[in-house]
Amino acid sequence: MKFLVTGGAGFIGSHLVEKLLQLGHEVTTLDDLSNGRYNYIQSVMKHPNHTFVCGSIMDEALTDRLISKHDGVFHLAAMLGVKNCVESPRKIIENNVLGTRNILESCFRRNKKVVFASTSEVYGKNPQVPFREDSDRVLGPTMIHRWSYATAKALDEHLCLAYTKEGLQSAILRYFNIYGPRSEGTPYAGVIPIFIRAALENRPLTVYGDGRQTRCFTYVDDCITCTIAAMESSTNGLVFNIGTTDEISIMDLAHRIKRMTGSDSEIVLIPYKEAYGEGYEDMQRRIPDLARTNQILKYTNATPLDDGLRKTIQWHLEEMGLHDDGDSAYFDVT
Repeated sequence: MKFLVTGGAGFIGSHLVEKLLQLGHEVTTLDDLSNGRYNYIQSVMKHPNHTFVCGSIMDEALTDRLISKHDGVFHLAAMLGVKNCVESPRKIIENNVLGTRNILESCFRRNKKVVFASTSEVYGKNPQVPFREDSDRVLGPTMIHRWSYATAKALDEHLCLAYTKEGLQSAILRYFNIYGPRSEGTPYAGVIPIFIRAALENRPLTVYGDGRQTRCFTYVDDCITCTIAAMESSTNGLVFNIGTTDEISIMDLAHRIKRMTGSDSEIVLIPYKEAYGEGYEDMQRRIPDLARTNQILKYTNATPLDDGLRKTIQWHLEEMGLHDDGDSAYFDVT
């Protein structure tokens, strides 16, 4: 089959592109490289079944032309990151909502299935865990920009379900803290790559708040397996949690990464106010209910956190020109 992957040069998107090509599909990557990186897909640029298009989902004519030539669309393109939400809320809202509208409208008119990548952020600060796909959303006030990303993604979901009610073929995936190779430690990336890079450079590992907040981290290979399964599923218009139920506090995560890298880094607590400004809010726990995902997408074999961290640390070592020679101070994974 022929698939279009928006955001295909990004962290998750590039892994998805590679897997689809391995499975024998033809793939077009659409990415404006604002978040994605060319080197993430460099290994497949000469693949006979892969085409790269540098462009934006905000370009309605371009997206429609590409969608017309494909059997289905994996829509992963988005502006990401909590820090982006705080600093550029207008861009978060406009790019995520208007761009997604272009994708959905074209898929609807051309009868193409779309798998839309949403986020666990949509649950907000609901304290009732684990989150089922029909759990209530609890958000803070609109004056706190931290909630702009959750709001934009929820509106995307509403649009997707509205088009589905009129005949669109769709699946919505709520990703829970995906990590792995290529999720690099930039200010807008997740906590795992930030911790790993700091630990390997023996810089302080900064933990926001008191460090007792917990998350469930999902290795990228498991995320890709579920994403492709959602496209292949005969069900329509369903929302799926994509994650793991293994919970760890951010402080414990910092200590684990410090140990696994053999780092001398100090672990430092930073108040949220200092990191993000006045009025920032965080969620204490975020755990998915995976009953629907397990039953319909046949998701059973999640990668243990230590295994995923080993692979991710190894990738960072290679990116930094460091190597695990067995005698190094790095990579003590016992």
